Amino acid sequence: MNFPENPARFDEAGSARVVPSSALHGTCGEALVTLLEGYGVEYVFGIPGVHTVELYRGIAQSSIRHVTPRHEQGAGFMADGYARVTGRPGVCFIITGPGMTNIATAMAQAYADSIPMLVISSVNARRELGHGDGRLHELPSQRGVFAGFTAFSHTLLDCSELPQVLARAFAVFESARPRPVHIEIPLDVIVASASGMDLNAVSLPSKPSPSVAALAQAAYWLSTARRPLILAGGGALNAAPQLRDVAERLQAPVALTINAKGLLPCGHPLLIGSTQSLPETRALVREADVVLAIGTELGETDYDVVFDGGFSIDGRLIRIDIDAQQLMRNFRPDMAILGDAKQALSGIAQILGTVDSPAPDAAWGAARVAAVRRAISANYDGLARAQGQLIDTIVGALPNVIIAGDSTSPVYVGNFTHDAPAPRSWFNSSTGYGTLGYGLPAAIGARLAAPGRPVVCLIGDGGLQFTMPELASAVEAGVPVIVLLWNNFGYGEIRKYMTAREIAPIGVDIYTPDFIALATGFGCAAISVGDPQSLVAALRQAASRSVPTVIEVREATWLEQVSS
Repeated sequence: MNFPENPARFDEAGSARVVPSSALHGTCGEALVTLLEGYGVEYVFGIPGVHTVELYRGIAQSSIRHVTPRHEQGAGFMADGYARVTGRPGVCFIITGPGMTNIATAMAQAYADSIPMLVISSVNARRELGHGDGRLHELPSQRGVFAGFTAFSHTLLDCSELPQVLARAFAVFESARPRPVHIEIPLDVIVASASGMDLNAVSLPSKPSPSVAALAQAAYWLSTARRPLILAGGGALNAAPQLRDVAERLQAPVALTINAKGLLPCGHPLLIGSTQSLPETRALVREADVVLAIGTELGETDYDVVFDGGFSIDGRLIRIDIDAQQLMRNFRPDMAILGDAKQALSGIAQILGTVDSPAPDAAWGAARVAAVRRAISANYDGLARAQGQLIDTIVGALPNVIIAGDSTSPVYVGNFTHDAPAPRSWFNSSTGYGTLGYGLPAAIGARLAAPGRPVVCLIGDGGLQFTMPELASAVEAGVPVIVLLWNNFGYGEIRKYMTAREIAPIGVDIYTPDFIALATGFGCAAISVGDPQSLVAALRQAASRSVPTVIEVREATWLEQVSS
């Protein structure tokens, strides 16, 4: 498709001209929408502003649905939730300056968790860049601000570059370690003519294939191990059948990071869980003679949330990752394999199927996993058990549920105790960047991605106050998310942290509003419950509604009910 010529929108001084809408055809902004459609984009999250209105010119005639958050941070978190459920990039249209600094936290969370996100922003006209004249929304270098937490940040200096730059972005999402990409378009370029532009989506490259020789060596080490073990992360999310095949062939225990939950289904006899920060699992890992770490950073928020440096690997370490630099971070590998997790696991499984290997130690595999899980379960305190029961109640009432969590006490517990039934069913912001306020907008994005599944936002009263206005976005967009509010009247986890260190708990006992009244004012259904039976009824009723529902669970009441 080619666009006809378009009249100039800027005068000689660089100021925008007022041009009759009938004269406006075929701009760079319109070409952008067409190209996004070609790459399969379904939703754009954003708040229109004077600098971005020309990006919206083509949306009304497109198949893309626009969702308006109440804050640009919400746009980023919605895009993040959508991407985590689908594996495809969430897309945002963001205004110059404050819009971009507002979305920065969401982009940084996505960067830390390797989530694909495309942020298209405006920026001041080309002749105005870098002058510091105090123009509307001006930053000294908007691109410079965001280069540190994106795969790349690019300034589109000519409309003709658009197809190539978008192709680069989608190549990252499809074929490399997925992370946010930022493309800023100057005001005079947004309205430039797209005449003659090729608007067909580019054929994207395949993910890199691992070395066949390296896979053969890895398979040999694993097949001759007496105590093999697997550590899998979010980089293996698309390889669940292959991971299970390798684990079962080797009878290898499997520990999953938070973002990898569901790669082995709950109840699988080889599933350790996500307990790498606990002594029992750490001891198991140290006993392994060969460890296969695939698609995992081996980072602090999955392996050392107690911050004591106590996680170690004593056996041979095989690392497989799509990111060459990540292969060399945190733990030094004895063998480093660059490539796609699915292809690597498929190759290893195929080789394992052709060789005879000694059986693992009799006390290894499922028997050892069962013993570790029993020991861990016995050490959970009453609060952890009560919060674990909360999550079990959610899953029992809504078996196909997606739980999008915030940084809050029940989520921290669930990261240890909950085994998801399938990948992309449990995720939260307590890993990596560790922000507050993520849960609600991420749940909105998740429900848009999976309209046939119930989506529960599990969030605390402190976190909900960060982004509660996004309830209005959910009502407006017709997204019936369920917000399960764990109310302990303040920043409870930080209060405990300060008290344990004999620091006066200042700033944590915050004023807590009437959430039921506020939710009702936003147009949501709202109810407060205190026991499992009432929660089941409330969840099932919420799942049948066409509007969002806020279900408040007060910590003290829940603990009293489930412990009585």
